[in-house]
Amino acid sequence: MTFDLGVYSFGNTPPTADGGPGNTAQAIRNVLEAVQVAEEVGLDFFGFGEHHTRSMPLSSPTSLVNAAAASTQRIGLGTTVSVLSTDEPIRVFQQLATAAAVAPGRVEIVAGRGSSSITFPIFDLDEGDYDMLFASKLELLLDLNRHEQVTWQGPHRRRPLEDTLIVPRPDDPLKIWLGTGGSPTSVYRAVELGLPMFLGVLGGPVEHWAQYGHAYREAWEQAGHPADAADIAVAVHGFVATNDRHAKASYLEHEKRMFATGAAEIGRSMAPPVGREASYEAGQMVFVGGPNEIADRVLHLHDTLGHRRQILQMDVGGMPHSAFLDAIELLGTEVLPQIRKELDQR
Repeated sequence: MTFDLGVYSFGNTPPTADGGPGNTAQAIRNVLEAVQVAEEVGLDFFGFGEHHTRSMPLSSPTSLVNAAAASTQRIGLGTTVSVLSTDEPIRVFQQLATAAAVAPGRVEIVAGRGSSSITFPIFDLDEGDYDMLFASKLELLLDLNRHEQVTWQGPHRRRPLEDTLIVPRPDDPLKIWLGTGGSPTSVYRAVELGLPMFLGVLGGPVEHWAQYGHAYREAWEQAGHPADAADIAVAVHGFVATNDRHAKASYLEHEKRMFATGAAEIGRSMAPPVGREASYEAGQMVFVGGPNEIADRVLHLHDTLGHRRQILQMDVGGMPHSAFLDAIELLGTEVLPQIRKELDQR
């Protein structure tokens, strides 16, 4: 099994000198610089998430995939995730098919529901239609990926599509993952649709999340899908610095700020997480430490879950951009070689 290591980002708006909210445009430029560094140091994948807040302003991940496709040569790119419930699946497909024309074989989609309801009022949609919108739009997205001429009708559209031409077409169908934060329903939906599963994880023990992998593979086998097509990826919080102590102190400061700011921005009252640093230790799902520790922990998760890809969100809570770039460099030059060497010897 090949193994991919990479990074994902929702954007990380740099604070002003007095600690206030800074320039969201600079956050976008910083993400594109980070993609360049990730490719230079040999990482396999860079994902663009979707949030609609001042602190995490990456609201159009398909736009960033296109920009990165035009400015890189090798690294895999994708949305992580596209909040499909409140987006237009035809446009999502067309925009990413465009990126795939620019970067053949390097563009993927992770389709998900989203972690908050903030997008429903923005796009004038009813939150009560949450489940219907996601199911209907995902069905259409999959049909668009299969057929150039599409005949389709579903509950989220007022008019059916009748032999409608959808272009451009990628050279090969896009890989579409089902993104989930751990809902058992989503695990079985992925199996039902024959889709790879992308787990988004904020914390918890490795053993807890391994259960989702076991359930997915067991259901996959029972459904009669080809065993080698069962595919799992994981998106986690994490950070790499030259030593464990520095990594954990720095990330704890910025992650706590991210939780507090993010909750306030979407109108939630949230106390700072207590004991969050315990989530940074071995056996947990937040991957913070020096290169050796991170390599060991990724390998342990791989042995337990059997995932094929792991990506880390490192730029949180107004973390200095230089620290993010340094962490990307360490991930590519010191963590990934250790992982590859170990897996190659097995």
